[in-house]
Amino acid sequence: MVSIDGISLEISIALIDELEVGDCVLVHVGYALAKIDPTEAKRTLELLQELGSAGERRS
Repeated sequence: MVSIDGISLEISIALIDELEVGDCVLVHVGYALAKIDPTEAKRTLELLQELGSAGERRS
């Protein structure tokens, strides 16, 4: 299970070895593709939220 902005989703971790609860992963179409640094994960989520907010202001 992963949680992104309060949304939980069951994904496959078959492509990654040695994951632990609390690890950050890059997810695409239901698969964890890579384990990523928590600082990078946080920054990526912040950028996505900024992009979403920018799109809302243009509408």
